[in-house]
Amino acid sequence: MLPINRVIKTSMADQIVTPIRVLLIDSHCIVLFGLEKLIDSQRPKMEVVGRFTNCSEAFSQMEKLSPDVILLDLDLGIENGIDAIPRLIATSKAKVLIFTGSHDPSAYDRAMLAGAKGIIEKKEAEETILRAIEKVHEGQLWLDNAGISRLIKLAHQKTAKNGNIDQKKLKSLTIRERTVIATVTSQAGAPCKVIAATLNISERTLRNHLSAIYEKLGVTNRVGLWAYAHTHSLNKPSFLEAIGQ
Repeated sequence: MLPINRVIKTSMADQIVTPIRVLLIDSHCIVLFGLEKLIDSQRPKMEVVGRFTNCSEAFSQMEKLSPDVILLDLDLGIENGIDAIPRLIATSKAKVLIFTGSHDPSAYDRAMLAGAKGIIEKKEAEETILRAIEKVHEGQLWLDNAGISRLIKLAHQKTAKNGNIDQKKLKSLTIRERTVIATVTSQAGAPCKVIAATLNISERTLRNHLSAIYEKLGVTNRVGLWAYAHTHSLNKPSFLEAIGQ
């Protein structure tokens, strides 16, 4: 395992490469062993900085290990992986990618609404697992069309119960925040750097806008925002025309 702050210099192009720092949480040691071998085989592109069989152990080391991406199994025995997602994100600022051996769409939806950035099943090919880690690290979401459809349905159901509350939320959005929403939802799979460039702002500014939007609308990530926007037609021209854009 490489030192935490080590930066690797490539010999071919004399470029600085900072590995994607991956932390693994799975109750099965054999799975942890296999994942670590797979991910570390991709150095200097990515590396495993820690592996744990439960979230309690991981929490105590989160600040020290400073991961970029956390691969989390939902079935951790006495622990509930879904319940741990908000705290994992809060303590590390890492992106959580669910890595599961069970096909449970309902659990997938709850995990995404809790803040996960994607779902990948353990049966997937090695190349797919590595690609999912890369894409989630870049700011993209790893979710199939069926998952997106389910989240939209959940958003519709929630809207039916909270119509008046949602109107108050929408009125609280600034003009700039509405522009950000329209841009983000029209480029659902694009990395943050592409969306930021489209808006002519920095990635940091984009993240600040998104954080404010998430808080106002009561969502936790871009999947939740996309579903909310689709339900309330926030990705339609009329949404911007209503404020004179």
